[in-house]
Amino acid sequence: MLWALFTLIAAAAQTARNAMQRELTATLGTVGATHVRFLFGFPFAVLFLIGVLMVTGSALPRPSLIFWPWITLGFVAQVAATAMMLSAMNDRSFVVTIAYIKTEPVQTALFGLLLLGDRVTPLLAVAILIATAGVVVMSYKPGVAQSGGYKPTVMGMVAGGMFGLSAIGYRGAILSLELDNYVLAATYTLAVGLVLQAALLSAWLAWRDIGVLKAIFRAWKPSVLAGFMGAFASQFWFLAFALTTAASVRTLALVEVLFAQAISKFIFRQPTTAREGWGIVMIVAGVALLIWAH
Repeated sequence: MLWALFTLIAAAAQTARNAMQRELTATLGTVGATHVRFLFGFPFAVLFLIGVLMVTGSALPRPSLIFWPWITLGFVAQVAATAMMLSAMNDRSFVVTIAYIKTEPVQTALFGLLLLGDRVTPLLAVAILIATAGVVVMSYKPGVAQSGGYKPTVMGMVAGGMFGLSAIGYRGAILSLELDNYVLAATYTLAVGLVLQAALLSAWLAWRDIGVLKAIFRAWKPSVLAGFMGAFASQFWFLAFALTTAASVRTLALVEVLFAQAISKFIFRQPTTAREGWGIVMIVAGVALLIWAH
């Protein structure tokens, strides 16, 4: 059950990072805030890798060719998902946006079955459906159709699907290394992924909007903390992916909605409705069943 502990730590750290990125969106824009987690995160990922190599005395892994398509799927899908998530947060409540994104587990289970052959037991499927139904209950808002507010809803749900594909890509990359040391496999994959993401977005911004890149460096103080929290969260996501299916990890990760609820209430002063309360109960029930199923 070590994967469950890793997932809970990752979810808490990711909630803090999302809140930091949301605040940075106001000054850096969506793309700029998205880039912060990669540009200021990859040095920490590299340090994590150096630490693992020193402690274990291992050599750097030599990935096979199949590693590269998997990690490319992981980092490209993650960049797209993060940008859509932050854009949706500009239009809706922080906690509701997170809720839309957390329709991800059902999609992740399907992607995992199709791409990795990850088996979903009947009990696990029920747990995923209950927890995801809780997210849907939380995110439903009367009058959305009349107000024309479906754009952030759609963006949030598509972002969830992209996060699901990203999880599958990274798990595929980790497994393709075929290492006995799962910590090294996860940490190496994270470091490579973040370096590639930072290089890709830096090159794109240097070409299309150098001003945003300069603004990111001017805002380096809050960006360093957001980057560290992003790398820290990812380290534990990857450790969990190395130990169990992405669907199980992403379903347990729905506890992030509870963390987001606390952020929304106590920091952004956004109230919790009775409907969101019922959704939280369903999420907790689904997560409890998930743990029992393992």
